[in-house]
Amino acid sequence: MAGQLGRESREDNDLFYTCSLIDYIARKTKNTRADVVNTLGVNRIRKIYDLADIYHSDNIDRVSTDYIEDANIKNGTFDNVGMCTYSIPSHWDIGKVYKRLIKQVAETEKVDVVEALMKVYNSFISSKIDDYNSSVYYENPSYIYECYMENKML
Repeated sequence: MAGQLGRESREDNDLFYTCSLIDYIARKTKNTRADVVNTLGVNRIRKIYDLADIYHSDNIDRVSTDYIEDANIKNGTFDNVGMCTYSIPSHWDIGKVYKRLIKQVAETEKVDVVEALMKVYNSFISSKIDDYNSSVYYENPSYIYECYMENKML
C-alpha cells in the first residue's frame, strides 16, 4: 500500500508527530496549545508535518528548541501538567487524541490536515482536552468529535 509502512499511514504518523511536538512545546514553554499553534503559524506547522518522518528520528527536545527559537515562543503561565492532580498523560498520548480528531475533521470538512489542525487547536475543545483533571482527553474519539462538531460538551 502506498504511504503505508506500518499499522498506520505515513500521513497519520506525520500528523501524530506534529501534534505530539505541539504538546511538547506547549508543556516546555507553559503555553496553551492554541497559543503555540498560532505562534508557530501555518507555514512552520506545514514544515513540521512535511518533515515529521525525519524529525521523529531526532531528539524531540532539540527539535522543540529549534522551533521555539525560530518562532520566538515566549514562556507563558499555563501549566496544565503542574495543575494535574491525577496521572499525567504524555505528549504522545495527547498527540494521539489530537491526531484522531484532526484527521476526522479534515475528512468531514474536506480540508487538508494543517487547516483542520488550526481549526481544532483554536476551538473550545482544545482547552477541554488539555484539562488533565477532566476526563475529556481519554474519552471515546467519536464523542470528542461530536462535541467539537456541536461546539459544546454533550
